[in-house]
Amino acid sequence: MNWVLILQSLASGIMMGAVYALLGVGFSLTWGVMKVINISHATFGLLGAFLAYSLLQFWGLDPILSLALTVPALFIMACLVYRTLISPIMRSKDIIVSSMILTFGIAIILENLMLLVWSPDPRLMTTSYTSKVLLVGPLYFQYPKLAGFLMSAAGIAAIHLFLKRTFTGKAVRAAWQQPEAAQLYGVNLNRISMITFGLAISSAAAGGTAMAFLYSFDPHTHNLWLIYLFLVVIVGGVGNIIGTAVGGLLIGVITGLSLAFLPYQWVNMLTFGLLMIILIVKPQGLFRGEV
Repeated sequence: MNWVLILQSLASGIMMGAVYALLGVGFSLTWGVMKVINISHATFGLLGAFLAYSLLQFWGLDPILSLALTVPALFIMACLVYRTLISPIMRSKDIIVSSMILTFGIAIILENLMLLVWSPDPRLMTTSYTSKVLLVGPLYFQYPKLAGFLMSAAGIAAIHLFLKRTFTGKAVRAAWQQPEAAQLYGVNLNRISMITFGLAISSAAAGGTAMAFLYSFDPHTHNLWLIYLFLVVIVGGVGNIIGTAVGGLLIGVITGLSLAFLPYQWVNMLTFGLLMIILIVKPQGLFRGEV
């Protein structure tokens, strides 16, 4: 047995899984806190990747540094989308179905806008350190994957600390756990929902940029990302940040090890087969649904 290959695949899977987790955290938040299944979440993440790509190409701004511009921009955009489109359906009798239909439409609009602005050609995030590697004994780590991993770890930690340590974050958790009681204590659910949606979309911008370090992307790529979002969130538990992180790492490790030892066409079959087993054994996911 080639232990170097196993360790290398494991390390690659962990780095890949961390990026899945960052992209999935916001999706889990809106689903858990607001009962909104945001089909356009991955599309907003892809928009963040395209914005970072443009800032790199035209102004030479490193994708990591560009987060200082793209994350606030997507937060503001998300708040506007919430006010104009999401807020009205929050009074719907079936928020889940209404939100899926509405956000599917948003995804289609954003996809076509990206096609108009950036064309359907695949793009690759190429930086000055794209071809560099870090050698640790017999293992090697590509700088772009390390950058995506570190960005994801920092993003998930920041969201977790925000929810656990800040007053607004605690209000978000209260709105998820006991919405009626939260209102009695003065929590404005509409404002908290807007902040939650903004936080989710801005985290998607960071996750999309991290994904762009790993793979090429085009305006249709969000469809594939969305499949992995559902996978990560369902495995980890809807609304659970730590669960989403663990779910992302688990999917990444399974995918990384599978790619090392199985033909590519078997990888998705194995991954989604394991998802079905997990849903049979623990339908609520690996972790209890709590922010």
